[in-house]
Amino acid sequence: MTSSTDPFSASIIPFEVPEQVRAFAEKGVSQARDNYAKFKDVAESHNGTMEAVFTSANKGASAYSAKLFEFFKANTTSSLDFAQDLLSVKTPAAAMELWTSHAKKQFETFSAQAKELAELGQKVATETVEPIKASAAKYQQPAA
Repeated sequence: MTSSTDPFSASIIPFEVPEQVRAFAEKGVSQARDNYAKFKDVAESHNGTMEAVFTSANKGASAYSAKLFEFFKANTTSSLDFAQDLLSVKTPAAAMELWTSHAKKQFETFSAQAKELAELGQKVATETVEPIKASAAKYQQPAA
């Protein structure tokens, strides 16, 4: 193939970009840089938010687990005490009275424990969501 028929070897005609196109392109690049900087700031901020959420959730889960273990220990001790007391009764009537008393006490205990666990769960959920709420409030746009 000769150079006269090769389209790539032809001389390039000088081309000048009009000033309006150049200004438009420069404005687009400037806006892209600004948007990238904002995106980077938001991403970095949200990384901190996610770390705070996971830290709070982990702390809350530990507190919840500790409370469950505390209840398990207390309920086991109560059941063992009941069994020991039951072995020392002399009459069926005394056994029935002890059984009824223990059942009533356990029902009250379980109810109180369930309420405490529900409150703790609500507290953990609220504390876990707090960093997300704070981050959202920070980036919320005012209404026009």
